[in-house]
Amino acid sequence: MLNLFQKFMNNYKIGIIGTGYVGLPLAISFSKYFEVIGFDKDKKRVLSLSKGKDKNLQFQKADLKSKRLNFTSKLIDLKKCNIYIITLPTPLKKNNLPDLKIVNDATLELSRILKKNDIVIYESTVYPGATEQEFCKILEKNSKLTLNKDFYLGYSPERINPGDKKNTIQNITKVVSASNKNTLNVLKKIYGKIIKAGIKTASSIQVAELSKVLENTQRFVNIALINEISQLCNKLNLQTKEVVDVASTKWNFAKYYPGLVGGHCIAVDPLYLSYKSKYFKLDPDIINTSHKINNNVQKIVVENIISKINIKSNKILILGLTFKENCPDTRNSGVYRVIKLLNKKGIIPEVHDPYVKKINNDNEGKFKLIKKLTKKNYLVVVIAVSHKNYITMGIRKIKQLSSNKNCKYFDLKSIFNRSDVDFQL
Repeated sequence: MLNLFQKFMNNYKIGIIGTGYVGLPLAISFSKYFEVIGFDKDKKRVLSLSKGKDKNLQFQKADLKSKRLNFTSKLIDLKKCNIYIITLPTPLKKNNLPDLKIVNDATLELSRILKKNDIVIYESTVYPGATEQEFCKILEKNSKLTLNKDFYLGYSPERINPGDKKNTIQNITKVVSASNKNTLNVLKKIYGKIIKAGIKTASSIQVAELSKVLENTQRFVNIALINEISQLCNKLNLQTKEVVDVASTKWNFAKYYPGLVGGHCIAVDPLYLSYKSKYFKLDPDIINTSHKINNNVQKIVVENIISKINIKSNKILILGLTFKENCPDTRNSGVYRVIKLLNKKGIIPEVHDPYVKKINNDNEGKFKLIKKLTKKNYLVVVIAVSHKNYITMGIRKIKQLSSNKNCKYFDLKSIFNRSDVDFQL
């Protein structure tokens, strides 16, 4: 095995398929030790990265200028690689069923250049069984190669937390699994080069797959509980955040706050687990109930907005559009669902977000994206995302955004004192 790893160290190149929040940190980290090619179909993304610019604001120019790191939008350029790591998104379809099309398409393309002794590693979040039962079949059928004879599989679930400068890829324990023992040892060696927090091996690929969806499902269920408790807190005229903070003084209390559940992980992964449970005719009651509770939060917010304003005067400002704080990613943001519900009431809000310059998706509701905050006759100001910009502004300056003395202030992230705003979750 040592000789195999030594061969890898000296001759192998790593191809990262997908250069987003997951792929780019991997590419940069691995390029400190290996030759790396970052592949992305988005030619603008490739050109930007090649110039040292990262639109996701994760890395600076110096990070992208490693001599061992190159970017390409041409699949043929990956043919020289021996290790392939697929880091593409796995969203949901409109009916909330898993959508593996992006990964399936990439797997099909990869199968056309796959060679003997290559290793294909998936980091995309999937339901247990997808790597071996879905992706492997595509690789074998179209490459005419056989698993564990001609090529090898690995699965290492991503644990990237966008916008988090503390819990970076190096500081989060890495789970690895593979189709055989030798391949598992290779994964332990290569990931061990870049992960300071340590490597955790899973006995099978399915264990690793399930562990990933379980991580986010646990958070999903806990947030649903707090979202439900927040309704009681509002009836009792209590701040949910304070109740949680007091409860968290017990050492084994899991600290979660209420809020809009969005993004491409926590709002999606539990439904992958639900899908697999239903396949075995199991009834995932807790997941389904949690999904219902979390999806109802936007409705509660909008109902409270409507109860405080005159529908004919719909001047509303929403502060924050991304799915989480200090991050430019708007994919599957819970704020979009608030906007759509307002649209149904005939309201087109103004939206400000310091991390969002323009909107590429026209299907996420009607709103006016404003670049600069100016004083207007707003009837409601909704603080939807706890960006540091809004925290720094403080509630006093935020209240100065409206010239209407009867303006209502909604603090969905409980950033400020409850007595200083009109509504919190």
